[in-house]
Amino acid sequence: MSSGGESPDGLKGSPIARQNNDIEAGTSFRTAASGVEEEEEESMDPFDIVRTKSAPIDRLKRWRTKSAPIDSLKQWRTKSARIDRLKLWRYVIVLFDIVRTKSAPIDSLKRWRQAALVLNASRRFRYTLDLKRQEERKQMIGKIRTHAQVIRAAVLFQAAAEGGVVAGTPKKTLKSTSQPADGFEIGQKDLADLSKEHSVSTLQQYGGITGVADKLKSNVDKGISGDEGDVLIRKNAFGSNTYPQKKGRSFWMFLLDACKDTTLIILMVAAAASLALGIKTEGLEEGWYDGGSIALAVIIVICVTAISDYKQSLQFQTLNEEKQNIHIEVMRGGRRIGISIFDVVVGDVIPLKIGDQVPADGLLVFGHSLSIDESSMTGEAKIIHKDSRSPFLMSGTKVADGYGTMMVTSVGINTEWGLLMASISEDNGEETPLQVRLNGVATFIGMVGLVVAFLVLIVLMARYFSGHSKDSEGRVAFKAGKTRLGDAVDGAIKIFTIAVTIVVVAVPEGLPLAVTLTLAYSMRKMMADKALVRRLSACETMGSATTICSDKTGTLTLNQMTVVEAYVCGRKINSADSKSDIPTGVLPLLIEGIAENTTGSVFVPEDGGAAEVSGSPTEKAILQWGINLGMNFDAVRKDASIIHAFPFNSEKKRGGVAVKSPDSDVHIHWKGAAEIVLGCCSSYIDENDQVLPMDDDKMSMLKKAIEDMAVESLRCVAIAYRSYDGDKVPSSEEELDQWELPEEDLVLLAIIGIKDPCRPGVRDAVQLCINAGVKVRMVTGDNLQTAKAIALECGILQSDSDAREPNIIEGKEFRSLSDAQREEVAEKISVMGRSSPNDKLLLVQALRRRMHVVAVTGDGTNDAPALHEADIGLAMGIAGTEVAKESSDIIILDDNFSSVVKVVRWGRSVYANIQKFIQFQLTVNVAALVINVVAAISAGDVPLNAVQLLWVNLIMDTLGALALATEPPTDHLMLRSPVGRREPLITNIMWRNLLVQALYQVTILLVLNFLGKSLLHLNHQSFDHANKTKNTFIFNTFVLCQLFNEFNARKPEEFNVFKGVHKNPLFMGIIGLTASLQVIIIMFLGKFTTTIRLSWQLWLVSVALGVVSWPLAAVGKLLPVPATPFSRYFTRHFRQRRSQRGT
Repeated sequence: MSSGGESPDGLKGSPIARQNNDIEAGTSFRTAASGVEEEEEESMDPFDIVRTKSAPIDRLKRWRTKSAPIDSLKQWRTKSARIDRLKLWRYVIVLFDIVRTKSAPIDSLKRWRQAALVLNASRRFRYTLDLKRQEERKQMIGKIRTHAQVIRAAVLFQAAAEGGVVAGTPKKTLKSTSQPADGFEIGQKDLADLSKEHSVSTLQQYGGITGVADKLKSNVDKGISGDEGDVLIRKNAFGSNTYPQKKGRSFWMFLLDACKDTTLIILMVAAAASLALGIKTEGLEEGWYDGGSIALAVIIVICVTAISDYKQSLQFQTLNEEKQNIHIEVMRGGRRIGISIFDVVVGDVIPLKIGDQVPADGLLVFGHSLSIDESSMTGEAKIIHKDSRSPFLMSGTKVADGYGTMMVTSVGINTEWGLLMASISEDNGEETPLQVRLNGVATFIGMVGLVVAFLVLIVLMARYFSGHSKDSEGRVAFKAGKTRLGDAVDGAIKIFTIAVTIVVVAVPEGLPLAVTLTLAYSMRKMMADKALVRRLSACETMGSATTICSDKTGTLTLNQMTVVEAYVCGRKINSADSKSDIPTGVLPLLIEGIAENTTGSVFVPEDGGAAEVSGSPTEKAILQWGINLGMNFDAVRKDASIIHAFPFNSEKKRGGVAVKSPDSDVHIHWKGAAEIVLGCCSSYIDENDQVLPMDDDKMSMLKKAIEDMAVESLRCVAIAYRSYDGDKVPSSEEELDQWELPEEDLVLLAIIGIKDPCRPGVRDAVQLCINAGVKVRMVTGDNLQTAKAIALECGILQSDSDAREPNIIEGKEFRSLSDAQREEVAEKISVMGRSSPNDKLLLVQALRRRMHVVAVTGDGTNDAPALHEADIGLAMGIAGTEVAKESSDIIILDDNFSSVVKVVRWGRSVYANIQKFIQFQLTVNVAALVINVVAAISAGDVPLNAVQLLWVNLIMDTLGALALATEPPTDHLMLRSPVGRREPLITNIMWRNLLVQALYQVTILLVLNFLGKSLLHLNHQSFDHANKTKNTFIFNTFVLCQLFNEFNARKPEEFNVFKGVHKNPLFMGIIGLTASLQVIIIMFLGKFTTTIRLSWQLWLVSVALGVVSWPLAAVGKLLPVPATPFSRYFTRHFRQRRSQRGT
């Protein structure tokens, strides 16, 4: 037996093998050196956009044509009616085939919704993007932005009219115009006006930043005291950093949405008419049962649907709150501590670095090369430099470059960002590829159901009014001229009700909604596995991932760094922490470089406890090394002042500062990648404190030392400095901003090796990916030798023989290749060292052109393009910047590669659960439709009435989705190959299982329908009682068959369908609930469901017939299925017919 999808050359599930299969089916891309081009054959569909992001312009134009979807078929109708029918079929199949919905055009989203057959649009599209609200959101943002700009323009105009603040004139102290808050010298209104107006003159009148800090009882260096009482007072005085959230939808709203189902409305109208006629003809006591039972069944369906949807919405609401809960660092009492963004208060001093989100409105205390991206507030993609002339920072903006410190002046609703967020409701809906494809499946099945229902309606009406139908007593139901009008109308209503109910059962509204259900369940469970999902589609797309491009530091390693080796004065010192091995002339320079050229900080408790070091892991390791060498961080920072800074840059791999010492000497300190900084050094200091030129021998020795440390998987960092003439330092602030720090003729101070051990269990996680057909690639900025050593330790490289080109490559070499060469090399790369963020982006693009589904991890701001370009962007929750997180699809909360592998498992579980539900639902659909249509045509009656079909629909849609869409992932999922972008949703294995079960159910139920009276020995009973017993038995057997088949749907490919069932209490609970309700319906609710009580013997027979589905499923799994999907046979036939017509 073949599981399908395996190519003859043994490349099981590889992208190239899947591409070959797709080409055979005529549904793939061509790979070109310049990018991915879609096949421009006549067979391609105008709606067949595989990647809506960066899709070809001509394809988008075809997609966005104004004609209705059916009208677009006219362009195909140029040959023959036969070809037209084939093309119409193909149109239905591929219309909803949007594989990548990330950043999809709005027009394309409108098109597939309009083309779908939908009974309840408000429910079907609830968790997709709200297109109308999206437009309203944009308009509201525009209004608020315009309002803010008008206020600032007015302030500037007023300042210009008054002549502004004349330089050199004494500053006036501005008194508070509002009532100051308790204990503070400035009120909230003054602070809010200061933030909105961005008036430097007003700030100067308050005494500048220091004056505002004094009024707020804060300190620009140490922040607020930070005790609970002080924080509470500030929240009461100035508000909290939250904004009013719009209330979530109430249960009654979901109930109202459930009532909007077109077919249920029709059934309610029919029930009302039936109720009125019944009461009129048979009296209230007996006449209300028929109409009342249908109405009650519809009400139950509506309530169960609303409850299920409401619970899902609560899960999404919880996840949205978690996404908004950003964790930041603040200075309180001189110590850096981590808090939630919601706990920020006015007066807090907050360190900022590249990639951070500004958490509140505030003033810049100090900054070095600090640039802010204010596009989120102003709407203009413009980077604004911040300094003493422009010190105002707006909440919600991002740090684009540099670092600095700010003091908070307004929080929450008192900021423009807070007003913006309070005025709009965030719409987290989006189309996922499965939703789009299932919408197509639901539409196609719904069309079939409509045809069947219409056929049943016509046949039953014809038989009824022609006198070929019999009533419950066996008499002719309708006699022309003799049957009363009320009875005739009642009979017609019952027939119409049955037809409408068939539509309810036939149109699988639950299919697209099952995606939402399983995604909501998976997202909640993934939170426990340390993965926060930001975009729904990422859950399912991750199941198709063929390659993961992972960072090294913090993802594959622990991110717990310590300095273990050091080369100082051109030689290796005995112990990295040995202060005595470092000459007295070198040590002060080294400590100055460590303390000044850092974005970290050191806090020493007053009680003399251990120093607390904060910052990035690398910064913490170097600072701790400095402390071990005797560094007094605060004293060094106080003695010297930073003139200018060049923040660490991932492109240049180094960062530097210019420092002015107390004796007015200027030192420029550099720190960064060892071989790069070493290349800028022209001299070094020896053990005698002599500055010596860097000759070739010394340079070779130090390069060898770097290689040796790298081989031991150490991260190598060099520290160097140079003196600079103070007179050459720019004097004006404008010139200083443009000054580029000299980076040549440096004097080497030290080269250190930092150990960052691999995470426990990472080797097993990598091996699990390999077994699952997912290739793991390491992309790191570290030395290639360091990367190679870690890759061997993690199992990314299996042996030293693998550690050669092109398996390992440097970023600069990769980026120098042509597009075609990059594609070829990208397929083989396992490790890329000394890579820049742009190299990562180029690798992602090359892999995607090779038909890979790419997942990428990233933590830096510059990783954002690669995260956005990838099919799945994975940002790091601890080390990741806010910019990286916003560009990602999933946030890995613990920065652990093992959590990434868990996401892959959950992604595959989403896809597998949907397939289980499809198999189960289509089995019910096929069986119910065939039974009713055959019985209607042949006998003029249907064995399953409207109430019974509604109960079956409830089992199939809501309860079935709850049971099967919430199956937890199994290890078996990680033994499969990744699911291809275009692999059919209904596999050959599913078709086999579905047809076996449906054929069995249809056979036994039709036999019972036509021969049931004799087989069940009912011939001696009255016609009415025998007929009711037979139909009740058919209904009971049909429901029990679905219950037992639900177990089969759990394991489409495995023989043991009970494996792990005890781990899913929800599944067992739903099975138990359904069985219990079925017993209650049969035994106690016969009046409503038109059933009678069955004897225990008939119950046993029903159960036995249901149990047969278990061994039958096992036997069915022995039947082999072809590797090529059934759908491709049809496509091949279509292509052959087209070529024949062409010739």
